Amino acid sequence: MSYASSSAAVAGSYRRRLTPKQMEAEVYGRATRALREAMDNENPVVLARALADNRRLWDAVLAAVIDPSNRLPVPLRAQIASLARSVLRECDAESPDTDLIIEINEQIAAALWA
Repeated sequence: MSYASSSAAVAGSYRRRLTPKQMEAEVYGRATRALREAMDNENPVVLARALADNRRLWDAVLAAVIDPSNRLPVPLRAQIASLARSVLRECDAESPDTDLIIEINEQIAAALWA
């Protein structure tokens, strides 16, 4: 077995043990790591890609919470929708506050892991 297939097997085993909420937290973690790496890289194209990926994440969050079939309580859905819109605005800003976006992603991931 090659290293790559062994690594994939370990990753698959890890994912199977995660709850759905923990899987969601992992998505926020990946987006956050990409933003951090982009900031360290100082390459505007890498940062634009990380922001675009983060935007897709928050677009999906917004779509999920405004879906009438979503079973979360309406007040919570409204709060998450408001947060999503704020993050999306920040992602689209001429000079986005990546530290703020990272902080929000980390807080959401931490809440999902709790």
